[in-house]
Amino acid sequence: MEQLEGEARERLIRWLRRRMDEYGITVEAVAESISADKQAERPILYRDAMGNTWDGYGDPPDWLRRAVAAGQQMDFYRCES
Repeated sequence: MEQLEGEARERLIRWLRRRMDEYGITVEAVAESISADKQAERPILYRDAMGNTWDGYGDPPDWLRRAVAAGQQMDFYRCES
């Protein structure tokens, strides 16, 4: 939202406030959700040259599965700690 300026930003804020009112979402609930999301963020463990990333949790993403199927070692994409 910081990239938006002037009237576009104000329109977006009005739209968000209307949706929040419509669904009964409070500012506090949004703040709690944002905080929980930040705490849940995991470090990136794998990255390719195209900028695709994976945190190592859950199933590997398609880009990594394709690379491994093509013969590349998964550790090749492991990020340096």
